[in-house]
Formats: sequence, C-alpha cells, structure tokens
Amino acid sequence: MDYQAFVQRVVKHLPKGDPKTFTFSHWPHAGRPTEEAFGIMPIAGVDPTKVMDAVMDVDHYKGNITHVAACRAIADPRFEFPEHVRFYQRVEIALLGAIHNELVLHRLGEMEGYEVTAWELLRSETDALSKRDGLRSEYNQGAWFAKPGILGYALATCPKRGDVGRLKWVAMTRGANATASRILQTNLEAMATWAARRA
Repeated sequence: MDYQAFVQRVVKHLPKGDPKTFTFSHWPHAGRPTEEAFGIMPIAGVDPTKVMDAVMDVDHYKGNITHVAACRAIADPRFEFPEHVRFYQRVEIALLGAIHNELVLHRLGEMEGYEVTAWELLRSETDALSKRDGLRSEYNQGAWFAKPGILGYALATCPKRGDVGRLKWVAMTRGANATASRILQTNLEAMATWAARRA
C-alpha cells in the first residue's frame, strides 16, 4: 500500500537518538512537485496511546487542530474502527483557501519504538468532491509517530493541477516546500495540546 511505503520512507529519517529540539527533514520522491517532510520534537507529557486516540478522533479535529474547518467520520465496512477510520476533511489556509479530501487513517501499532498512525487519500472519492467547495489533492499521505515525550508528524501533499491557477500552484508547491517546517511544528504542538486536554 502507498501509505505503508510512505511510512517506511519516513522511518529512514527517524533520529538516531531522542531529539532535543524540533528536527526537520525533507526529501524528493518520484519526481513529485512537493517534497515529503517530517518534523519531530520533544514535548513533555506526550503519551503515545493518548496521542493516537486523539488522531483517530476525527469528529473532533475542528477547533482542536490548526486550519481544520470541517472533519467527520464516514461509515465504510472496508475501514472498521478502532484500527481504521474513513473521513472527510476540509482545511482552510489564509491566502490559499479551502482544500478538501476523503482520507483513511490506519493505526499501525509499534514501529522502531514509536506508535504509528498513517493516512492515505481515497482517490476516486476525493475526485468526486466538488471543486466549488475547495481544492482537491492529487496526493495526500501522512503519519504520526509517538513515544513517551516525543512526537513526530510526516506529510506529503499536493493539489490537483487542474484545480488551481498558475500562481496558486507555485504557492502550493514551491511555497509549500519552503514553509513545511513551520506547518509541521504547529501541527505537532496542536495535537500534543489536544491529546493532553482529552485525558
């Protein structure tokens, strides 16, 4: 599966020891217009189980995770909770507008000492969404990595070329590569804060 291959690429970029500060890495893949990116940092009090429970709680992303304007689980017998969840998500980013997709989260268990949950894009379901309500992604993969006191977040995403004009395309490809570090750190901090508050 594509999301499993993505996770294995991220694993190659895990730090040798526990990071002392926010650490960011990025790399090209398969000629895509955006790079894959991974941020990891120490955050006091991070509990891997609580973080992954929060990650799977898609119905409560809005108001807790930065930029999420709408998010809801979708019943689908192919993806049964608590190991999987299919969901619709719309994010809104200043100057870029709304982006929406249908995705699936997969709780993968322990890898290299980290609890891991990854997601993948549902291609046909996302293509069926109206671009009047937001841009759609050409690809959107990601993963959360957590162990006590450490949280990591990986992302690879790009809008469908036909959904955006030339200037917005540049902003969301070359511009995304330039701003990925800040976005990943913001999401790490938001998820850690929410997971601790849910306890």
